[in-house]
Amino acid sequence: MTTIHPGKKRFEQIQIDQLEGQALETAKEILKFSSVGLGGPYNIMFRSPVLADRLKKLLDYLRFESSLPMSLNEFAILIQGYNWKSQVEWYAHYPIALKAGLPQSVADDLKAGIRPRHMSEQEALVYDISMAMIDEHEISDDLFTEARKVFTEQQLVDLIAVSGTYVTIAMMLSLGQEMPPSEAPLPF
Repeated sequence: MTTIHPGKKRFEQIQIDQLEGQALETAKEILKFSSVGLGGPYNIMFRSPVLADRLKKLLDYLRFESSLPMSLNEFAILIQGYNWKSQVEWYAHYPIALKAGLPQSVADDLKAGIRPRHMSEQEALVYDISMAMIDEHEISDDLFTEARKVFTEQQLVDLIAVSGTYVTIAMMLSLGQEMPPSEAPLPF
């Protein structure tokens, strides 16, 4: 197994003055909302400027326009953040999830590595679907039938899309050994 050195980034931090054209415009848009500036996944994404632009557009939809309620969307992101032990994903999305209405006890149970207690029906379905996809790479017909009683087809597709996209983000963060700001305690 390879040794990972927390805090030792593999890519130098990209600076806005290093960017031009569409990449610069994308970076300016990111800086309007990012809790990690151009750090975290953005530092990696900008190594491929066209990808950065297109992935940012996908992230904009998944984060701000998804058909899922924001608390459930953020819960799905936290599930991937926990599964990947992605320090930056958890650091960035934990407060967003709580602000969006995910109960702190649900997020904290997840972080503790236990099936969250006291989940709503929707939260339990997001958890079960996410974990089935992580563990089995599919969901059973029974779980799909239960999910269709609660979620629309679009919501199910958006759930899978946000989950898969945040696996990609976690992989990028891992590739670059990106970490939260140095003053922040590590979630994992």
